[in-house]
Amino acid sequence: MNIQWYPGHMTKAKRMMEENIKLIDLVIELLDARIPVSSKNPDIDTLSKGKARLIILNKADLADEKATNEWIDYYKSQGINAVKVNSRMKNFTKQVNEAILKSSEAIIARNLKRGIKNKPIRAMIVGIPNVGKSTFINTLSGRAAAKTGNKPGVTKGKQWIKIAGNIELLDTPGILWPKFDDEMIGEHIAFIGSVNEEIIDIEELSISFIATLKKTHSGLLSDRYEVDEGLSDYEILKAIAIKRNCLLKGAEADTKRAAKLLLDDFKEGKLSRITLEKAEEI
Repeated sequence: MNIQWYPGHMTKAKRMMEENIKLIDLVIELLDARIPVSSKNPDIDTLSKGKARLIILNKADLADEKATNEWIDYYKSQGINAVKVNSRMKNFTKQVNEAILKSSEAIIARNLKRGIKNKPIRAMIVGIPNVGKSTFINTLSGRAAAKTGNKPGVTKGKQWIKIAGNIELLDTPGILWPKFDDEMIGEHIAFIGSVNEEIIDIEELSISFIATLKKTHSGLLSDRYEVDEGLSDYEILKAIAIKRNCLLKGAEADTKRAAKLLLDDFKEGKLSRITLEKAEEI
Protein backbone atom coordinates (compact mmCIF):
# COMPACT_ATOMS: atom_id res chain seq x y z
CA MET A 1 0.00 0.00 0.00
CA ASN A 2 1.16 3.52 -0.75
CA ILE A 3 -0.26 5.55 2.15
CA GLN A 4 0.25 9.31 2.24
CA TRP A 5 -1.50 11.70 4.65
CA TYR A 6 -0.49 15.31 5.31
CA PRO A 7 -3.56 17.51 5.90
CA GLY A 8 -3.25 21.29 5.93
CA HIS A 9 -3.44 21.66 9.71
CA MET A 10 -0.11 19.84 10.02
CA THR A 11 1.66 22.57 8.06
CA LYS A 12 0.20 25.10 10.49
CA ALA A 13 1.21 22.96 13.48
CA LYS A 14 4.78 22.60 12.23
CA ARG A 15 5.01 26.38 11.72
CA MET A 16 3.77 26.93 15.27
CA MET A 17 6.42 24.56 16.62
CA GLU A 18 9.14 26.36 14.66
CA GLU A 19 7.99 29.67 16.12
CA ASN A 20 8.04 28.36 19.70
CA ILE A 21 11.25 26.34 19.64
CA LYS A 22 13.24 29.38 20.79
CA LEU A 23 11.33 29.23 24.10
CA ILE A 24 12.25 25.58 24.66
CA ASP A 25 15.07 23.99 26.67
CA LEU A 26 14.25 20.36 25.95
CA VAL A 27 12.44 18.45 23.19
CA ILE A 28 10.62 15.32 24.40
CA GLU A 29 9.75 13.07 21.48
CA LEU A 30 7.20 10.31 21.97
CA LEU A 31 7.65 7.25 19.79
CA ASP A 32 5.47 4.16 19.62
CA ALA A 33 7.58 1.35 21.11
CA ARG A 34 6.17 -1.09 18.53
CA ILE A 35 7.51 0.96 15.58
CA PRO A 36 10.28 3.30 16.80
CA VAL A 37 11.60 3.93 13.27
CA SER A 38 8.31 4.58 11.50
CA SER A 39 6.91 6.72 14.34
CA LYS A 40 9.97 9.01 14.34
CA ASN A 41 9.24 12.13 12.33
CA PRO A 42 12.49 13.14 10.55
CA ASP A 43 11.40 16.79 10.62
CA ILE A 44 11.73 16.73 14.44
CA ASP A 45 15.50 16.22 14.19
CA THR A 46 15.80 19.40 12.13
CA LEU A 47 13.43 21.28 14.42
CA SER A 48 15.31 20.16 17.56
CA LYS A 49 18.81 20.99 16.36
CA GLY A 50 20.84 22.41 19.23
CA LYS A 51 18.25 21.46 21.86
CA ALA A 52 18.50 18.86 24.62
CA ARG A 53 16.62 15.66 23.69
CA LEU A 54 14.65 12.94 25.47
CA ILE A 55 12.95 10.02 23.75
CA ILE A 56 9.94 8.33 25.32
CA LEU A 57 9.16 4.84 24.02
CA ASN A 58 5.45 5.00 24.69
CA LYS A 59 2.96 2.10 24.82
CA ALA A 60 5.83 -0.15 25.89
CA ASP A 61 3.29 -2.48 27.50
CA LEU A 62 2.12 -3.37 23.96
CA ALA A 63 5.64 -3.99 22.61
CA ASP A 64 8.11 -6.83 23.10
CA GLU A 65 10.04 -6.00 26.28
CA LYS A 66 13.38 -7.33 25.08
CA ALA A 67 13.12 -5.38 21.82
CA THR A 68 12.24 -2.18 23.72
CA ASN A 69 15.26 -2.55 26.01
CA GLU A 70 17.45 -3.00 22.94
CA TRP A 71 16.07 0.25 21.53
CA ILE A 72 16.92 2.06 24.77
CA ASP A 73 20.48 0.71 24.52
CA TYR A 74 20.62 1.83 20.88
CA TYR A 75 19.61 5.42 21.74
CA LYS A 76 22.08 5.45 24.61
CA SER A 77 24.83 4.49 22.14
CA GLN A 78 23.75 7.52 20.08
CA GLY A 79 24.09 9.80 23.12
CA ILE A 80 20.30 10.20 23.54
CA ASN A 81 18.53 9.58 26.82
CA ALA A 82 15.49 7.27 26.38
CA VAL A 83 12.94 5.72 28.73
CA LYS A 84 10.03 3.33 28.20
CA VAL A 85 6.57 4.01 29.62
CA ASN A 86 2.98 2.87 29.55
CA SER A 87 1.12 6.18 29.58
CA ARG A 88 -2.04 4.65 30.99
CA MET A 89 -0.26 3.64 34.18
CA LYS A 90 0.48 6.16 36.93
CA ASN A 91 3.78 4.76 38.15
CA PHE A 92 6.10 6.37 35.62
CA THR A 93 5.84 10.01 36.77
CA LYS A 94 8.95 9.90 38.98
CA GLN A 95 10.93 8.04 36.31
CA VAL A 96 10.05 10.56 33.58
CA ASN A 97 10.63 13.61 35.78
CA GLU A 98 14.09 12.27 36.64
CA ALA A 99 14.77 11.65 32.93
CA ILE A 100 13.71 15.22 32.10
CA LEU A 101 16.06 16.64 34.74
CA LYS A 102 18.90 14.35 33.62
CA SER A 103 18.44 15.44 30.02
CA SER A 104 18.44 19.07 31.17
CA GLU A 105 21.57 18.93 33.35
CA ALA A 106 23.63 21.10 31.00
CA ILE A 107 20.84 23.71 30.87
CA ILE A 108 20.48 23.79 34.66
CA ALA A 109 24.26 24.09 35.10
CA ARG A 110 24.40 26.93 32.57
CA ASN A 111 21.61 28.80 34.39
CA LEU A 112 23.37 28.38 37.75
CA LYS A 113 26.61 29.69 36.26
CA ARG A 114 24.69 32.80 35.23
CA GLY A 115 23.25 33.15 38.71
CA ILE A 116 19.78 32.03 37.64
CA LYS A 117 18.12 29.70 40.16
CA ASN A 118 14.83 27.82 40.01
CA LYS A 119 14.13 28.74 36.41
CA PRO A 120 11.51 26.32 35.04
CA ILE A 121 12.65 23.74 32.52
CA ARG A 122 10.53 24.29 29.42
CA ALA A 123 9.96 21.17 27.34
CA MET A 124 8.09 20.68 24.08
CA ILE A 125 6.21 17.39 23.67
CA VAL A 126 6.30 16.22 20.05
CA GLY A 127 5.26 13.13 18.14
CA ILE A 128 3.13 11.77 15.33
CA PRO A 129 -0.69 11.63 15.67
CA ASN A 130 -2.18 9.10 18.10
CA VAL A 131 1.15 8.25 19.72
CA GLY A 132 -0.28 9.07 23.16
CA LYS A 133 1.04 12.58 23.90
CA SER A 134 -2.10 13.84 25.64
CA THR A 135 -2.50 10.76 27.86
CA PHE A 136 1.21 11.00 28.70
CA ILE A 137 0.85 14.66 29.71
CA ASN A 138 -2.30 14.02 31.76
CA THR A 139 -0.56 11.27 33.71
CA LEU A 140 2.47 13.48 34.36
CA SER A 141 0.36 16.43 35.47
CA GLY A 142 -2.08 14.34 37.51
CA ARG A 143 -5.11 15.92 35.87
CA ALA A 144 -7.02 16.07 32.58
CA ALA A 145 -4.89 18.90 31.23
CA ALA A 146 -4.87 17.69 27.61
CA LYS A 147 -7.74 16.34 25.52
CA THR A 148 -7.35 12.67 24.60
CA GLY A 149 -8.85 10.35 22.00
CA ASN A 150 -8.09 7.07 20.26
CA LYS A 151 -7.74 8.68 16.87
CA PRO A 152 -5.36 11.14 15.18
CA GLY A 153 -5.91 14.89 15.27
CA VAL A 154 -7.40 15.36 18.76
CA THR A 155 -4.88 18.04 19.80
CA LYS A 156 -5.41 21.09 17.56
CA GLY A 157 -3.31 23.86 19.16
CA LYS A 158 -0.56 24.47 21.70
CA GLN A 159 -0.95 24.68 25.47
CA TRP A 160 1.47 25.07 28.40
CA ILE A 161 1.07 22.64 31.30
CA LYS A 162 2.96 22.77 34.60
CA ILE A 163 4.10 19.56 36.28
CA ALA A 164 6.10 18.73 39.38
CA GLY A 165 9.82 19.45 39.51
CA ASN A 166 9.54 23.02 38.20
CA ILE A 167 8.90 21.75 34.70
CA GLU A 168 6.60 23.30 32.07
CA LEU A 169 5.41 21.25 29.11
CA LEU A 170 4.26 22.64 25.77
CA ASP A 171 1.78 20.21 24.22
CA THR A 172 1.68 20.29 20.43
CA PRO A 173 -0.50 18.67 17.75
CA GLY A 174 0.70 15.41 16.24
CA ILE A 175 2.41 15.94 12.91
CA LEU A 176 3.59 13.67 10.13
CA TRP A 177 5.87 14.69 7.27
CA PRO A 178 4.85 15.52 3.70
CA LYS A 179 5.92 12.27 2.00
CA PHE A 180 6.77 8.77 3.20
CA ASP A 181 9.61 7.60 0.98
CA ASP A 182 9.22 4.02 2.22
CA GLU A 183 5.81 2.37 1.77
CA MET A 184 6.45 0.27 4.88
CA ILE A 185 6.55 3.39 7.05
CA GLY A 186 3.11 4.46 5.82
CA GLU A 187 1.75 0.98 6.52
CA HIS A 188 3.26 0.78 9.99
CA ILE A 189 1.88 4.09 11.18
CA ALA A 190 -1.50 3.13 9.70
CA PHE A 191 -1.38 -0.15 11.67
CA ILE A 192 -1.19 1.81 14.97
CA GLY A 193 -3.95 4.25 13.97
CA SER A 194 -1.89 7.36 13.22
CA VAL A 195 -3.48 7.95 9.81
CA ASN A 196 -7.04 9.07 9.17
CA GLU A 197 -9.01 5.86 8.56
CA GLU A 198 -11.21 7.61 5.99
CA ILE A 199 -8.37 7.62 3.45
CA ILE A 200 -7.51 3.92 3.94
CA ASP A 201 -8.93 0.74 2.49
CA ILE A 202 -9.09 -1.16 5.79
CA GLU A 203 -9.29 -4.57 4.12
CA GLU A 204 -6.17 -3.88 2.09
CA LEU A 205 -4.42 -2.57 5.20
CA SER A 206 -5.34 -5.68 7.19
CA ILE A 207 -4.05 -7.92 4.39
CA SER A 208 -0.73 -6.04 4.54
CA PHE A 209 -0.76 -6.51 8.31
CA ILE A 210 -1.34 -10.25 7.91
CA ALA A 211 1.58 -10.46 5.45
CA THR A 212 3.78 -8.56 7.93
CA LEU A 213 2.87 -10.81 10.86
CA LYS A 214 3.53 -13.96 8.84
CA LYS A 215 7.09 -12.70 8.31
CA THR A 216 7.81 -11.24 11.76
CA HIS A 217 5.65 -13.34 14.10
CA SER A 218 5.03 -16.67 12.41
CA GLY A 219 2.37 -18.75 14.16
CA LEU A 220 0.74 -15.85 15.98
CA LEU A 221 -2.31 -15.67 13.71
CA SER A 222 -2.87 -19.42 13.88
CA ASP A 223 -2.59 -19.36 17.68
CA ARG A 224 -4.95 -16.42 18.10
CA TYR A 225 -7.57 -17.13 15.45
CA GLU A 226 -7.07 -20.85 14.71
CA VAL A 227 -6.44 -20.22 11.02
CA ASP A 228 -4.04 -21.88 8.59
CA GLU A 229 -1.15 -19.50 7.88
CA GLY A 230 -0.41 -21.48 4.74
CA LEU A 231 -3.41 -19.82 3.10
CA SER A 232 -3.10 -16.61 1.07
CA ASP A 233 -3.30 -13.37 3.05
CA TYR A 234 -6.84 -12.68 1.83
CA GLU A 235 -7.98 -16.24 2.58
CA ILE A 236 -6.60 -15.84 6.12
CA LEU A 237 -8.71 -12.68 6.52
CA LYS A 238 -11.77 -14.61 5.34
CA ALA A 239 -10.96 -17.42 7.77
CA ILE A 240 -10.67 -14.92 10.65
CA ALA A 241 -14.08 -13.51 9.68
CA ILE A 242 -15.64 -16.97 9.84
CA LYS A 243 -13.90 -17.92 13.09
CA ARG A 244 -15.02 -14.68 14.77
CA ASN A 245 -18.55 -14.82 13.35
CA CYS A 246 -18.10 -11.74 11.18
CA LEU A 247 -20.70 -12.79 8.65
CA LEU A 248 -23.00 -11.22 6.07
CA LYS A 249 -26.33 -12.65 4.92
CA GLY A 250 -25.94 -16.17 3.59
CA ALA A 251 -23.03 -16.83 5.98
CA GLU A 252 -20.64 -14.97 3.66
CA ALA A 253 -17.46 -13.72 5.33
CA ASP A 254 -17.61 -10.01 6.26
CA THR A 255 -13.96 -9.26 5.56
CA LYS A 256 -14.32 -5.55 6.26
CA ARG A 257 -15.53 -6.20 9.82
CA ALA A 258 -12.87 -8.87 10.30
CA ALA A 259 -10.22 -6.40 9.10
CA LYS A 260 -11.26 -3.88 11.74
CA LEU A 261 -11.34 -6.59 14.40
CA LEU A 262 -7.81 -7.73 13.51
CA LEU A 263 -6.31 -4.24 13.55
CA ASP A 264 -8.15 -3.32 16.76
CA ASP A 265 -6.79 -6.48 18.40
CA PHE A 266 -3.28 -5.31 17.49
CA LYS A 267 -3.82 -1.75 18.71
CA GLU A 268 -5.21 -3.00 22.02
CA GLY A 269 -2.47 -5.58 22.58
CA LYS A 270 -4.79 -8.57 22.33
CA LEU A 271 -2.63 -10.43 19.81
CA SER A 272 0.59 -10.38 21.81
CA ARG A 273 3.32 -7.90 22.75
CA ILE A 274 4.50 -7.12 19.24
CA THR A 275 7.43 -5.04 18.00
CA LEU A 276 7.57 -4.69 14.23
CA GLU A 277 10.90 -2.86 14.07
CA LYS A 278 14.06 -4.04 15.83
CA ALA A 279 17.16 -2.03 16.77
CA GLU A 280 19.37 -4.76 15.33
CA GLU A 281 17.95 -3.98 11.88
CA ILE A 282 19.22 -0.40 11.90
